[in-house]
Amino acid sequence: MMKGDLLISSMLERAERFFPKKEVVSRTSSGTQRFTYKEVGKRTRQLASRLEQYGLQRGAKVGTLAWNHHRHLELYFAVPGIGSVVHTINIRLSPEHVIYIINHAEDELLFVDEDVFPLVEAVYDQLKTVKAVIVMTDNELPDTKIESVFSYEEWIKSGDEKFEFPKDIDETEPAGMCFTSATTGNPKGVVYTHRSTVLHSMSLSLADSAALSESDSIMPVVPMFHVNAWGIPYASTWMGSTQVLPGPRFTPEVLAGMIEKEKVTVTAGVPTIWLALLKELEENSYQTDSLRAVICGGSAAPAGMIKTFEEKYNVPFLHAYGMTETSPLATVSRLKSYQENLSKEEKLDIRSKQGLLIPGLEMKVVGGDGEIAWDGEEMGELLLRGPWIADDYYKDERSEDAFIDGWLHTGDVCTVDEEGVIKIVDRTKDLIKSGGEWISSVDLENALMAHENVFESSVVSIPDPEWQERPVAVVVLKDPAVSTSKQELIDFLRPSFAKWWLPDDIIFMEEIPKTSVGKFLKRALRDQVKEHYEQAK
Repeated sequence: MMKGDLLISSMLERAERFFPKKEVVSRTSSGTQRFTYKEVGKRTRQLASRLEQYGLQRGAKVGTLAWNHHRHLELYFAVPGIGSVVHTINIRLSPEHVIYIINHAEDELLFVDEDVFPLVEAVYDQLKTVKAVIVMTDNELPDTKIESVFSYEEWIKSGDEKFEFPKDIDETEPAGMCFTSATTGNPKGVVYTHRSTVLHSMSLSLADSAALSESDSIMPVVPMFHVNAWGIPYASTWMGSTQVLPGPRFTPEVLAGMIEKEKVTVTAGVPTIWLALLKELEENSYQTDSLRAVICGGSAAPAGMIKTFEEKYNVPFLHAYGMTETSPLATVSRLKSYQENLSKEEKLDIRSKQGLLIPGLEMKVVGGDGEIAWDGEEMGELLLRGPWIADDYYKDERSEDAFIDGWLHTGDVCTVDEEGVIKIVDRTKDLIKSGGEWISSVDLENALMAHENVFESSVVSIPDPEWQERPVAVVVLKDPAVSTSKQELIDFLRPSFAKWWLPDDIIFMEEIPKTSVGKFLKRALRDQVKEHYEQAK
């Protein structure tokens, strides 16, 4: 068979050649702009040419601190297109973590959105390897003491829009880099190769996966600084899909409006995004009938939310699972053909789980006595390996704890039923052990969020002298004016759980702390719960 390297640049070249009229719709601080793939291709080639003119070498790191828009998409292809590495940086991290990430990656250039520039300016004197900052804006450059600052549009003007991407890049060379969001310690870096990115994009396009195709209008709400927006911009470009990029500081109103106006067919984000969107849909009127899939990942989606999307708004909900180390797609929850005749409740139960392993990957689930039984009851840690699974962290000794004997130890505890359907029950560190038995905080959280007046819920453990640990639930109400008592919520849970699973207490709060990518930040929540009980003494 012919040998041909799988290169990221070939994905853009396909879009230019076969889908030059298809559009990228980009919302920026200057308004919504539209570019065809032909135009995106020319601009990306200008950028790639300009990076080479600047003297950027193969393997050099280019940092981005940016939202989801066309310029960020151009960086996705231009930087790896010349053999360098695009390093997407989470703009919601603390300044200390931003400094650590940029220095650890040894970024040479930073491409920064104008509203993020003050963050970079504040820490610039602590960045050891950065030589210049390019601000992505349609406006004038901000006043600054940083010497080497350029406007993106002016900077790429001298680039050649007919620039040819080099073809002598090896597919196993680094192409991208992303750091974990770090709930404890410093973030950990994961490096993606050309090969891993192309194969991951192919997996997103499989019919039994996300099934991304040319006919789709795809809106990734998950940030482009977080695991490459789950790889969606790469796959969408390769397939020639219309892309709708929601830009900076979007709101549920903005998302709902873009879905309606751009006739979005697929959108993707974490559960907190979809909870907020549901609230907007319930309060105002929008056309959402174009949607064929809402892809949800990052943490478990409440069954009640899935049911509302599908039954009230007729929007199919697609549950998926992955992590930074898995590029991130690892599983998708779809029904098998012979399960379509099950009852609504049975189908919802299956589709609220994390689903089946994506073709191309391998898995095993290991408990205390080896691999667990596939009975839907026994719990163990999920281990993964495959061509888009990382095999270490970038220059980090913590690799030894996560990558063992060729397997990624995910830190996620799950069950697997007889059909092979995975259900994540908790992180290893978040499982609650009470009287020698395990309690899943995720199951309790999702059950509570099925209550009609519960907006969000998170469950953590508190020490107990008799039982070792006991669960406590924290709840945010949709409408605090509607009377909802602790006992009402406990009674709501009672039919679904054993008595010893029921939370010892329910604390009502206005907000639950979250990570920079919208997941519940349980470390901070445990501190708040501890403080709550100390103040009550």
